[in-house]
Amino acid sequence: MKDLGEIMKQAQAMQEKLQAAQARLAEMEVDGSAGGGMVRLALRGTGELARVTIDESLLAPGESEIVADLIVAAHADARRKLEARQAEVMRDAAGPLAGLPGMPKF
Repeated sequence: MKDLGEIMKQAQAMQEKLQAAQARLAEMEVDGSAGGGMVRLALRGTGELARVTIDESLLAPGESEIVADLIVAAHADARRKLEARQAEVMRDAAGPLAGLPGMPKF
């Protein structure tokens, strides 16, 4: 069995890796799209909406319901991508300890 000092060093190193991973996540940005790219948006790693781009052809009268649906779909697309990238970054940071009892699941 490893001594307590060695275990504490490993725990501190892992905590530093997780903090670095969280910083990378905050800087991350992912794109989502819907309607064949007619609606695109970007989410920051924090989940904050950064940008929305709407094809001008959708800005005609009577298209508001379609635009709303496409924005929701583009957001869902970006959110899925963001969650997958977040899980990947955190798994990489946790290394061999990912998934062990008491460790966060990613």
